[in-house]
Amino acid sequence: MYSKYAWEKYDDLEPIMSFNEGYKEFLSNGKNERLVVKESVELAKKHGFKELSEFETLKPGDKVYVTNKNKNIALFIIGEEKVSKGLNILGAHIDSPRIDVKQNPLYEAQNFALLDTHYYGGIKKYQWVTIPLCLVGVICKKDGSVIEVNIGDKEDDPVFGISDLLIHLSADQMQKNAAKVIEGEDLDLTIGSIPLKGKDKEAVKGNILKLLKDKYDVEEEDFLSAELEIVPAGKSRDYGLDRSMVAGYGHDDRVCAYTSLKAILDIDTPKRTACTILVDKEEIGSVGATGAQSRFFENIIATLISKQEDYNDLKLRSALTESYMLSSDVSAGVDPLYLGVNELKNSAFLGKGIVFNKYTGSRGKGGCNDAMPEYIAKLRNILDKENINYQTAELGRVDQGGGGTIAYILANLNMNVIDAGIAVLNMHAPMEVVSKVDVFEAYQAYKVFLLNIE
Repeated sequence: MYSKYAWEKYDDLEPIMSFNEGYKEFLSNGKNERLVVKESVELAKKHGFKELSEFETLKPGDKVYVTNKNKNIALFIIGEEKVSKGLNILGAHIDSPRIDVKQNPLYEAQNFALLDTHYYGGIKKYQWVTIPLCLVGVICKKDGSVIEVNIGDKEDDPVFGISDLLIHLSADQMQKNAAKVIEGEDLDLTIGSIPLKGKDKEAVKGNILKLLKDKYDVEEEDFLSAELEIVPAGKSRDYGLDRSMVAGYGHDDRVCAYTSLKAILDIDTPKRTACTILVDKEEIGSVGATGAQSRFFENIIATLISKQEDYNDLKLRSALTESYMLSSDVSAGVDPLYLGVNELKNSAFLGKGIVFNKYTGSRGKGGCNDAMPEYIAKLRNILDKENINYQTAELGRVDQGGGGTIAYILANLNMNVIDAGIAVLNMHAPMEVVSKVDVFEAYQAYKVFLLNIE
């Protein structure tokens, strides 16, 4: 069903609301990549998935998962056809824009203890001040132990924040443009103000170090091997008087990660091997060992093939070429307050179902994957047969801006790829908004894709 409001076809909204309760819990608990992978492993195990290392050989129906450095997870249901014949792949990213703690972060200024930071991904910096923030991540010590940190999300936890100048003294600040009104080096996190008794210098910092030592057995130098992320505190919530939407941090792109994950968990043995892969680092270019440009995915496909038949590199290349993929990433939803950035015939609307972006990129399609029309026709056919709502869109007016996803990276392996995700309001803000019916339609579309595209 192309470009129709999805709510209209449902007489009973309970399946939509129930599915989104699970999503809200996933989003609230998965405030960073490590936590998302941890949640995903737990869900996979409950659905009968086992680590790849437990299989000497693979047969149709086997449910397999692999993790990479605690920041990627790939799940497979082995199909009736051999892996070398190609896979149906859902790929989403699980990193979101945020603020990271620097390696030498802790300092004292005017009787406050603060953490120095560096923002991650594209953000409007002014959106991150004067809101409750939490601290999540790990501290890795020299003895090999890893301390998990998650402070600010529980109701009885303290929260943190980044201060802003009061309106009464902000005449000069208000003359700056939005990009400069809050500078990157001013996004420092306030974490305490009580001095340590008997200490003459940096007494507040000293008290924080004492608390860290007493609670976590952490020394100041342990920040050198820490990975601490600053994200909005609090749970995801229903949005709107009619509870039609979900407000929360990290919809980009954990909304597509969850629906892709649930899709593979909820299907039976497919004809072609089904795959969901969740990756890191998309917001900064998909680089590094845990980004989509890593060889992790290719290596795992090679391993799968080797557990079914005699392996050679040609079989791997053939498997990638014969694969179909949905790059499961969000799209910019039309905001009624900012219509000028959209060309409305080619824009995504909340409530109209999953969004297909034939291309993303910016100004002249720069840096995009431009999906093949033959592939799009296949997708239209299977979705129409299943009465699933979908729409097509571009990311704003031609000269307005643009963006990118992981689509081009997998397309570089010569497989058919198109972006297919969920429309979002407030993208990259501390609080983003999606429509519950779009979340449900995407889940249904992803299942149909895994089972039917060939």
